Amino acid sequence: MSEIIIRRNHGKSPSDARSAAENMAAQLKSEFDLDYAWDGEVMHFKRPGVSGELTLDNQEVALKIRLGLLLSALKPSIEREVHKYFDENFQAS
Repeated sequence: MSEIIIRRNHGKSPSDARSAAENMAAQLKSEFDLDYAWDGEVMHFKRPGVSGELTLDNQEVALKIRLGLLLSALKPSIEREVHKYFDENFQAS
């Protein structure tokens, strides 16, 4: 199993940060049939071969993704896409 861990200051209000995370999850659900649910400020997500958590606080967004064996080969491209999304939606002020 391979992991991707990303932490970033988000520069957003808590509600704007949650909205950005929700938009990302909705896109992933639509494109990849990824299921997700919030537990407080932690979003848990899962689909075959992928699971993880996205955690929000007042200053930071933290993402941990666990990739199964088949998706481990795609780790670099998945990590690039996550960084790109974070650059566009969670930039620090």
